[in-house]
Parts: sequence; C-alpha cells; structure tokens
Amino acid sequence: MLLAATDLSLTPAAREKMAELISQADDADLQAIRVFVSGGGCGGMGYGMTFTDSRTEFDYVRKESGFSVYVDAVALNYLRGVEIDYVERPSGASFVFNNAFALTGGSGTCGACGAAGGGCA
Repeated sequence: MLLAATDLSLTPAAREKMAELISQADDADLQAIRVFVSGGGCGGMGYGMTFTDSRTEFDYVRKESGFSVYVDAVALNYLRGVEIDYVERPSGASFVFNNAFALTGGSGTCGACGAAGGGCA
C-alpha cells in the first residue's frame, strides 16, 4: 500500500538527512526508515524512527530518492497530517514531528503538572 503525501509529509531537509543516514548505514540489508508511534503517557504519544530490514503486509510505503519510508497501519492513524522536518539548532540537530499533538488532541504539556513536552516534574 502506498503512503500518500497527505498522510505523512517530509520536508526537503528531512528527506535529505534520511537519505544521508541510510546511505551511511553499515547494514546492506536495510530497506527503509520505519516511522513509529509509541504508547503515550501524560504527555501524549511518542513519535520516532528507526532503520528496518523488513516490511510487513500491514505497512504503508513511501518511496523517496535513495530510501523508502514504512509506516504500519496502526501508527498511520496517529500520523495522518504530520510533517517530519529536520532542524539544526544551537542545542543540536533533530527530526521534528510537526502537527503531532493536533491529531491526538494533546497540548504538548502534562495535564497533571503542566510540564512542557510531557513528563511530570
């Protein structure tokens, strides 16, 4: 199943960095970058990425120049409309998932203590 650009978008900076990372990987069996969602706590769902060497029948696929992106059907429900960006800041470089909290109704703060980004103090 193909992953539509409206399901999950990548900025040019994210595409460039993903292609660079997968080309530098030591494992020739790597097929793609898997985008995943992990269970939420008080700060909401967690979003991440990892290299993968396998595809399942439940994966949606997005083909890019030099790599593919896999997202399983369950994670896609939490990722529709999300934009993945790669940003470089004085504190360091990282991938950023934009619009993630808008999908799940989260605010990016802990409901119990108000800590930004989740995680209770």
